[in-house]
Amino acid sequence: MALDAHEVEAADGTRIRLWEVPRDDTDTATLFVHGATYPSLAAFGPPDNSDSWLSCATENGTMAFAVDLRGYGDSERPAGFDTDSTDSEAVPSRAAAAATDVEAALDRIRERFERVHLVGYSWGSIVCGRYLASSGDSVASLTQFAPVYRPAAEKAARWAPDEPPSPVRLVTRTEARERWDRQFPDEDDPLQYRPDGAFEAFWDALADSGQSVSNADVPTIAAPNGTLFDLVAAANGDPVYDAADISVPTLIVRGSLDPTATREDALTLYDELGCGDDREYTEIAGGTHFLPLERRRGALFDVVSGFQKRS
Repeated sequence: MALDAHEVEAADGTRIRLWEVPRDDTDTATLFVHGATYPSLAAFGPPDNSDSWLSCATENGTMAFAVDLRGYGDSERPAGFDTDSTDSEAVPSRAAAAATDVEAALDRIRERFERVHLVGYSWGSIVCGRYLASSGDSVASLTQFAPVYRPAAEKAARWAPDEPPSPVRLVTRTEARERWDRQFPDEDDPLQYRPDGAFEAFWDALADSGQSVSNADVPTIAAPNGTLFDLVAAANGDPVYDAADISVPTLIVRGSLDPTATREDALTLYDELGCGDDREYTEIAGGTHFLPLERRRGALFDVVSGFQKRS
């Protein structure tokens, strides 16, 4: 998969990496926005993966773009990332700031394309929701994949960062794999759901990004902790955006095995979007929070592509 790398500048001057899978014969683009912890290429386009979401989106007739939000992938680390500050207001990469990164990416894409679809993944759905609800921007459509909106209150304790809050958290290769494996049914072989080599390609993309921690004893990445504050706020009944303020065609889609983006929360988001024939809800059987990298990913890609073509 060929990739072009662009640098765009957010409103506050933060340098943002925008990835592009080039295609010459389309007038439509899609911008993918990753979630917490893992950046664009790990989530949407691991190396040497011809069946990635980015490559399949391109094959389905759209120019595919993916943005590394501030502090992720190859984008600039924001102020506070490399400090020992314990001020929760200074913890980097909150959704409100990340929404300006999405705005900068869309501005660059619209220099070439008038019609742009938006896809948010996990915490990225919060960022996209915040951007659209606060800006009134009219993208061609919004897909909220594996969304977190008003999760159950007990999740707040699980997501809450250490006290006092650290600007970043570290995730080892082993921890990343164990988190993914825990989402499969206990009695099943993970290879029933995840292709052989998928985790290795996923981690290679992380290791090649700016999040890699070079001086760690074991393979490790660093991720900004602002995302956790957004998730805790949502779990405590204070979502970052109001779904009723989103006016564009919107698809809510999740994997049936996903323990993070629960059915209850996804349906709450769907209901709060309001009535309309441009609102859709779909579940993909046998998919976890990492569905874009799993065996059922083709079903996800087809559902999203079909919705975009109808919008």
